[in-house]
Amino acid sequence: MDITTISDIRLLVDSFYIKVKKDSTIGPVFNERIGDWENHLQKMYRFWQTMLLGEHTYHNSPFPVHAQMPIDTSHFNRWTFLWCETVDQYFEGAAADEAKWRGDKMAAVFLSKIMYYRSNNINPIL
Repeated sequence: MDITTISDIRLLVDSFYIKVKKDSTIGPVFNERIGDWENHLQKMYRFWQTMLLGEHTYHNSPFPVHAQMPIDTSHFNRWTFLWCETVDQYFEGAAADEAKWRGDKMAAVFLSKIMYYRSNNINPIL
């Protein structure tokens, strides 16, 4: 089945973050930074609902909170792996393919921006 409802988004996001919390590469970063997991999950439901279902419930910019985090290529590679693995575990179809594509592109853009700021020793505008 494909991703078609907010219930599907919740299943995807909840299942993904269960893996993230336990992961030895990205778990420590997320567990240290996210104090209120319920609030974070609610934001992620809205983000992916907007991205995949076209229901505009997310109105923030996701990059600023990541801009100065101690993360690098290995973190983004692991995030992308877990994201795609979770999508594939539960879903198949056009929206599932889009979820993996968007996750991959978002990770690439975030990493590129973070590396740009670091290599030029400038702080991002937040």
